[in-house]
Amino acid sequence: MSLIAPQSADDVVTAGEVPPASPPPGNDRETRARLLEPGPLSTALRGWLVTLTVALIGGVVRFWNLGFPTDKGTPIFDEKHYVPQAAQVLRNGGYEDNPGYELIVHPPLGKQLIAVGQWLFGYDGVGWRFTAALAGTITILLVVRIARRLTRSDLVGALAGVLLIADGMSHVQSRMGMLDAFLTLFVVVAFACLVVDRDQVRARLAVAVREGWATASPYGPWLGFRWWRFAGGIALGLACGVKWSGLWYIAFFGVLSVVWSATARRAAGVERPWLGAAAKDLLPSLFALLLVPVLAYLATWWSWFASETAIDRHVAGVKIPEDGIVPAPLRALWYYTTNVYDFHTGLVTSETNRHPWESKPWTWPMGLRPMLYYFEGAVTGCGAATCVGAIMLIGTPALWWLAFPVLAWALWQSIARLDWRYAAVLVGYGAGFLPWFINVDRQMYYFYAMPMAPFLALGIALALGEVLGRRTDGPERRGTGRLAVALYVGLVVANFVWLWPILNGTPITPEMWEAQKWLPSWN
Repeated sequence: MSLIAPQSADDVVTAGEVPPASPPPGNDRETRARLLEPGPLSTALRGWLVTLTVALIGGVVRFWNLGFPTDKGTPIFDEKHYVPQAAQVLRNGGYEDNPGYELIVHPPLGKQLIAVGQWLFGYDGVGWRFTAALAGTITILLVVRIARRLTRSDLVGALAGVLLIADGMSHVQSRMGMLDAFLTLFVVVAFACLVVDRDQVRARLAVAVREGWATASPYGPWLGFRWWRFAGGIALGLACGVKWSGLWYIAFFGVLSVVWSATARRAAGVERPWLGAAAKDLLPSLFALLLVPVLAYLATWWSWFASETAIDRHVAGVKIPEDGIVPAPLRALWYYTTNVYDFHTGLVTSETNRHPWESKPWTWPMGLRPMLYYFEGAVTGCGAATCVGAIMLIGTPALWWLAFPVLAWALWQSIARLDWRYAAVLVGYGAGFLPWFINVDRQMYYFYAMPMAPFLALGIALALGEVLGRRTDGPERRGTGRLAVALYVGLVVANFVWLWPILNGTPITPEMWEAQKWLPSWN
């Protein structure tokens, strides 16, 4: 396992940065400092040119004909919940107002963001989808930057962005007036912040090693205030302000951050790195990745707190005791929250309560049970006497059908080669996947898997980096690697183009519609 940084910023990193258990030969400060420092990146100008080019392409794809289709001028599928609530948010100054049937089952931030688009463009398809498409485009940009930082390669960063652009799941959800594009964005923002924080921590420790005070204490040095981790905590709180499933990312990313701190101390030669991480990083981590998210989450309820008419805002003294140690507004929010939680947990699958497009989490990695969002059997424009229009939420098979091999490879790399990059991707993917197995009786849907898509793209991009190899490899090896990567990425893009009509509602013939459905479970 190579521990030396790549020779140039164009090289693809194919090995982890975790040092061996024993000190390197000579155990000199400079060697340890070099092991701690991340490899070099390309110039900022070139990196941003690559990033913005890919993001611009993604934006064109996501925004293309954004206002189509609608249900005779009204929202489609679950847009029918969130778009009217966003209109209420816009009308009321930040909060919803449908107490008649209390179908407000998520925190307000996502609907507030949808309302921004309605404020800018009006109550139409463009208005209620604009901010979701913008969130999807920014997510592409961030994935390029994350992959570039993980591999120190502009090329692999671009590949990760292209893969996410060509993912049908991400494409459709980024063009819907629903909440999942915003949840995914804030999760990816948090992950990006923690990756930068990891680099910053290791750079600080490298300085401490060179100056000779990294091992003055058996627990290692204090690492100072970590602004990137703090920013990651805010992003996690905002994710929870969209959907409560953001809570799982707080837990998974919190553990990841502490582990990274411990392995960085170990690389610096600290005598007791794990105890050092517990003693000197645990409390700051709890502050940045637990308390800060809670405060950020509460801040997303600003309009509810300020309101006189929001649902359950003033239940103290009516439905709950008026007095208590906790302030009445917080107790009212807790009461409201428990009601919403009871709604979610009570929404179980049964013989009499089964959604036709419901799916369970074990079907999500390969997209075995997609969802039909829109279908119109009598449209024109396909050049035939009979045309249909449909939108199906389906992950591009050339990506999603590789999920299990990619996850197995990432697990092997994480365990056998101690490659932190694959481990990080597994943590992000697992946080969006594993918690749903806790209560498999409740109703679940494939769009819950949207936050998994960026981490799948990152995992595949890391594997493609292995295929590409390094500049130090021979020309035949590099040529073969480039050809293989080009063929695979071309296959993904071609698969996405094939699915394009049923990702966007483009009129097609009934025969073409049947040809799009590859598996019986897609019906």
